Amino acid sequence: MQNINANEVIDHAQLKAIHWRVILLSALIIIFDGYDLVIYGVALPKLMVEWQIDTITAGFLGSIALFGMMFGAIIFGSLSDKLETYGFSRKKLIILCICLFSSFTFLCGYASNPQSFGIFRFLAGLGLGGVMPNVIALMTEYAPKKLRATLVSLMFSGYAVGGMCSALLGMWLVPQFGWKIMFLLGGVPLLLIPMIWLLLPESIDYLVRRKKTEKAFQVLKQIDSSLTYNAQTQISLHHENQTTSKTPVKDLFAEGRGPITLLFWGSVFMALVLVYALGNWLPKLMVEAGYDLSTSLVFLLALNIGGMLGAIGGGYLADRFNLAKVLCTLFLSGAIALFLLSYSLPTFVLYICIAIAGAASIGGQILLLAYMSQFYSSNIRATGLGMALGVGRLGAILGPILCGWLLSLSLPINYNFIALSIPCIIAVISVSMIYYRLKQTSVKAKIVQA
Repeated sequence: MQNINANEVIDHAQLKAIHWRVILLSALIIIFDGYDLVIYGVALPKLMVEWQIDTITAGFLGSIALFGMMFGAIIFGSLSDKLETYGFSRKKLIILCICLFSSFTFLCGYASNPQSFGIFRFLAGLGLGGVMPNVIALMTEYAPKKLRATLVSLMFSGYAVGGMCSALLGMWLVPQFGWKIMFLLGGVPLLLIPMIWLLLPESIDYLVRRKKTEKAFQVLKQIDSSLTYNAQTQISLHHENQTTSKTPVKDLFAEGRGPITLLFWGSVFMALVLVYALGNWLPKLMVEAGYDLSTSLVFLLALNIGGMLGAIGGGYLADRFNLAKVLCTLFLSGAIALFLLSYSLPTFVLYICIAIAGAASIGGQILLLAYMSQFYSSNIRATGLGMALGVGRLGAILGPILCGWLLSLSLPINYNFIALSIPCIIAVISVSMIYYRLKQTSVKAKIVQA
């Protein structure tokens, strides 16, 4: 009887066409999530004028989608690991979430008042929050072990690409067509669903756990063409991935995972405070600093270029060195860059500082998710990511509100940037504690084995 360990095959695989298919399709999905990150910041100056709303109201309105994303990440993240028992796969949940966020983002373009806009943004947020943990979990399953952080970060760099697309389209389209065109373009993913359904492979762990041996083998054959199949062939997983968790949320705290889970939540919370504060308010902050709107949107572009480079470069370094140390370096650099923004600097230096802030915020968040995806086994991975992103969305909600409140106080503009450097410092401390606890656990395990 032939036994094939699916996780072993993937862990030691060379990059094949199926890997690139998963990377590109997952990145395409994440691009629209990143597009949504920046879309409100691009539309905000025009929207505030049209609806005559103040900065605090605008901050709360920007946070409504984040409430949706919080509930979406928690609900669809844990559902993915739990609904496997009933045959509802990760791929189906991804498609459902795309339909949800794309439809309601499109409807935002038809909103005629803040109330209807807020309702549509909340419902779109459910899909946006739900798609992320499931896409990351799927990408992690298919990534070879030696390239896991690199490939997850490369895929997730679509987040920053989406932000750049939003900023570029905003500079070109908003002056001519107004802010609503940006939300109407959010309906494009609906047109791509048939392609995603046909080309995106199903979760390999799901196929094995559901005893769909032939389908699992067809996928594995695309990864390793030397594999053979007969009536006696069995396909298995690593021991920790073998069964579907009946209580995935509870399992995040089992077997000593509790403290690290909480530290991951705190780290993601701080990263998302920064990501959404800068994503929503950077154009307005730079207008307050004396730059015109078009130049301010270029700063937004620089932020997302930095995020993309930070994610890809950080992932590459993480697979060669230590992921936690790379993360700490990124967050510390971001704190220094944001502090420097409180000073009057030449424009080119400002661009560099904002790009570093993007690398720390967007890139740091992406690497945190890659870190978590490697920490949790596949039967609780989407739940772990979803819960962390759900709790982290509270930070995403706080970020825009905090910036709106600071602007309403009419303090010197440098105070805002100094305040934004604080989450970076806290993230450095949290990641350092994760690294220390994992190192201690590893040492204890070696002592027990000896």
